[in-house]
Amino acid sequence: MLLIQEAFFIFVTMEKVAFIINPFSAKKNYQPFLNELKTKVENPMYYISESIPGTDDFIQKHFNDVDIFVAIGGDGTISTIARNLIHTDKILAIFPAGSGNGFSNETQFSKNLDELLQKIEVKKFRKIDTFTVNGRLSINVSGTGFDGKVVKEFEKTTRGFKNYIKVSLKTFFSYKPIKVKFFDEKYKEYNGKYLMVNIANTRQFGNKAYIAPNASKSDGLVDMVLVKKFPFTYSALFAFRMFTKKLKDDNYVTYLPVSEIEFKVNTKNWHLDGEFNKIKSPVHVKVQPASLNILV
Repeated sequence: MLLIQEAFFIFVTMEKVAFIINPFSAKKNYQPFLNELKTKVENPMYYISESIPGTDDFIQKHFNDVDIFVAIGGDGTISTIARNLIHTDKILAIFPAGSGNGFSNETQFSKNLDELLQKIEVKKFRKIDTFTVNGRLSINVSGTGFDGKVVKEFEKTTRGFKNYIKVSLKTFFSYKPIKVKFFDEKYKEYNGKYLMVNIANTRQFGNKAYIAPNASKSDGLVDMVLVKKFPFTYSALFAFRMFTKKLKDDNYVTYLPVSEIEFKVNTKNWHLDGEFNKIKSPVHVKVQPASLNILV
């Protein structure tokens, strides 16, 4: 009798929950998740996405009937779903299944379905900031320059952390710094050449690489991270500091906490939450405070 009651309880609490699966994340290894979900939730509502427009259509079709949308994928998948939920009362939840999972790490979601289902039952959430780059949503970390080029080349591989490191090293030696020019007088002292420019709403790219260890997703600001091209002899120290949350202002790294900023940069290659994008200058970055509900 107890088992029947528990199953019924899960079914009731899950009836306003939709699971959106990116089958291309985690080397298409989504089937174990789906199999487990079906054993623990009776008749779950789920959608296996084949495209971004398809995901948008699914969310809009079920928008009025669903309270919690669960993203099963990486940061790009999460961002795609989030853009349909900002400035609404809908709640975003995550089952991490990407190559980096930066946003999932920063919002304390793990690859434990039981833990996720317990969170959904409680239905507690908090509001966090998002930001836009020329009107395009970002929830985690976006950037241009070296890492924009790395993401472009990385997407040609089978992904994975080892391939990311290989692509990064290969790109580092050949990449020419980008030129950045600010419009606001108080930032013009930072005009110059940089290896990369990152806009960080949270602390990490993913894989525990903390590009902005002091960033907060609920302070109404993003950290603009300006990184000058450094000698290869500095790279080990840079990597050590990044993976131990100790990156800070020095001769090569500058942090500018901003709520809104505009600048020019002589490249169109960007990544938004790890997904390659072409963005023309001038570039306008703007924080959207407390714009997204995230399950906790």
